[in-house]
Amino acid sequence: MSPPVFRFAPSPTGHLHRGHAYSALTTWRAAQAADGRFRLRIEDIDRTRSRPEFERAILEDLAWLGIDWEPPHLLQSNRGPAYGEALDRLEAQGLIYRCFRTRREVAEAMTQAPHGPEPAYFGERLAGAEESRRLGDSQPFAWRLDIREASRLAGQLAFTESGSGPGGEQGRIPVDPALTGDIVLARKDIGVAYHLAVVVDDAFQEVTHVVRGCDLFAATSVQRLLQAQLGLPEPIYRHHRLLVGPDGKRYAKRNRSETLQAIRERGVSAQQLIAELELD
Repeated sequence: MSPPVFRFAPSPTGHLHRGHAYSALTTWRAAQAADGRFRLRIEDIDRTRSRPEFERAILEDLAWLGIDWEPPHLLQSNRGPAYGEALDRLEAQGLIYRCFRTRREVAEAMTQAPHGPEPAYFGERLAGAEESRRLGDSQPFAWRLDIREASRLAGQLAFTESGSGPGGEQGRIPVDPALTGDIVLARKDIGVAYHLAVVVDDAFQEVTHVVRGCDLFAATSVQRLLQAQLGLPEPIYRHHRLLVGPDGKRYAKRNRSETLQAIRERGVSAQQLIAELELD
């Protein structure tokens, strides 16, 4: 039997912080405990914010924490053909469509939809002639997943949660991808979107166990659906708690949380930080 494969997949859109350290160490230790393999993926598909200097900093931070990985690490920016092939397969199955609505129009449509406090967006396919006209006018569009059709064809799916979801969910969890609405899978300005890239690359890297924060628990449903439609293997998921600072806010780049680089520069050792993180 092949050893289990774990991965850590940060985005080089800023420096890592305590939350990243907690997730990376949790995953790395899980791989060690299972006599498994640990792989690194740099999710640099955000063309506007990804920077080579942040990629280099990620490698330095992980090494400082004592984490090693199987070389070479994977760069999503090199994986365009694989994502294009996946999109082509979904298009051939009739599971994606071109959405010409702007972000503002989508936001307005969501506020008018009776889907609860956080409405999901469900679009509609344009008639062939209208779609051809807009393409002829070079109007921008996004490829969206037809979530209802994909769910209908896939039937009832589930995923295995070996950790704990935000509501304490464990075991075999039925998926409900309709909660996400018709998500964007690709767009000219961003290229491929996270949901598609992550399932394609998890399969490519032979990942058997996905360890990540519970903020991504809801995303698992639509990713499981994409795996089913693309014929990709289903990993086991383990979602862990999110770290929060003294102010009660979760550590995040957007909150300008103290970076690992800054922590290191003020003389804190990796061992001190690891003890502070109180890993499970």
